[in-house]
Amino acid sequence: MNLRPRRSEEPEINLIPLIDVLLMMVLFFMFSSTFVMEGRLRVRLPQADSVPLSRQNFDTLVVTVTASGSYLVNDRELVNSSADTLRTALEKTAGADRSRPVTIRADGRATHQSVVTAMDVLGRLGFAQLNIVTTDASGAAAP
Repeated sequence: MNLRPRRSEEPEINLIPLIDVLLMMVLFFMFSSTFVMEGRLRVRLPQADSVPLSRQNFDTLVVTVTASGSYLVNDRELVNSSADTLRTALEKTAGADRSRPVTIRADGRATHQSVVTAMDVLGRLGFAQLNIVTTDASGAAAP
């Protein structure tokens, strides 16, 4: 009869195979995935093939962004191209009516920041109906 206490071995978790499998999975996903080159991305703006019917609404407010980044409100040029000047001109032209639709006419060479600034000023003033004018393939303006 053996009365000596048994030696019990602690169970071990061997991490080396787990690390090997994870490393192989990382390598597999790295080699099998494609990376997008954001710097090489060319953006082509779409052209409309058909011109939607234009609404004859003479109550619209027209904000024009020129190629140099200056603004015109209803074909009247502003003193400078700051957002505060645009805000003041819009408040003066529109009055308290914020339900009027606003049409943004931006030159194709205008900076994106100029257009976004105009949209931001219009949004802060409470205008909700913004239309952006584009051209169709023949060059005619489409609302």
